[in-house]
Amino acid sequence: MVIDNGPIDQDHQTLVRQVNELHTATSEGRGHELVERLLGELVRDTIEHIRREEQEMARVGYPRLVQHQQGHEEFVAGLKALQSKFEGGSITVASQLSTLLRDWLSLHIRRYDKDLAVFLSKKQRAASRH
Repeated sequence: MVIDNGPIDQDHQTLVRQVNELHTATSEGRGHELVERLLGELVRDTIEHIRREEQEMARVGYPRLVQHQQGHEEFVAGLKALQSKFEGGSITVASQLSTLLRDWLSLHIRRYDKDLAVFLSKKQRAASRH
C-alpha cells in the first residue's frame, strides 16, 4: 500500500495499527471499551490525513481529486455516525466500526489511493526525463 513513502503512508500505517487494535480488542471481548477512544482518534487522525492527502493531490494536479474527496467525505460521515450511535448507547458500534475500517482499507486505500500512487509515479518518471 505504498503511496508516497512519506506522510500519507505514515497515516495509513497509523490506521492499520488502529484497525488491528480494534480487531484484537473485539476478539477478546473488549471492543466496546475501546470504541470511544478509538473513534475520537480516528475522526481526528482521518481529518488531518485527508487534509494532507488532498493538499498533495491538488499540488500535483491529480485529475480525480473531486471523486477522491467524495470518498473521504463519506468515510468521515460514517465515522461521525458511529460516534453518534455510540454516544446513544448502541452496543454494536465496535463491529460496525470494524466493518467500516476494513472496507476503507480494502476499497479506498488499495484502489483509490493506489491510483494516486500510480499517478505520482508517472509524474516523477516524466519529470526525470526532462
